[in-house]
Amino acid sequence: MSKHTFILNGKRVTVDVDDSLRLLWVLRDVLNVTGPKYGCGINVCKACTSHFNGKAFNPCSVEVKDVGPDDEITTIEGLPDTVGKDLHPMQEAWLEFDVAQCGYCQPGQIMAAVAKVRQAQAAGHEISDSDLDEIRNICRCGTYNRIREAIKAGAAHM
Repeated sequence: MSKHTFILNGKRVTVDVDDSLRLLWVLRDVLNVTGPKYGCGINVCKACTSHFNGKAFNPCSVEVKDVGPDDEITTIEGLPDTVGKDLHPMQEAWLEFDVAQCGYCQPGQIMAAVAKVRQAQAAGHEISDSDLDEIRNICRCGTYNRIREAIKAGAAHM
């Protein structure tokens, strides 16, 4: 066991776990942060999508030893704090467009969407269909059309 410190949703945390433990299990089982969902465990379904220093990543594929003390991990629970509101504009768009059916993949979908919009903004353009095509999160319920519409609406308020 080793101590690992990082910033989670704006707060510094320290855990004492095996170096090779995947960050998803640290979040869910050790820190009780259950927004990132376990889907496949092999970086395919992306139900666990969160942000690592502002960029989308999948904690099921990252060992805790690869997260440093100054690294910032943001999960769906911490997303509203990034804008200082009760809900992030993307979460509001998800509600407006009634995206969720079962809801299992939605935290990861929202986190991927926010990261993609930020990437487009940093490149100096609005989110495009081409950008949306790059999002690979799986939705078992197939609400992809509503997801795309919600991303565009959420992007307009980010």
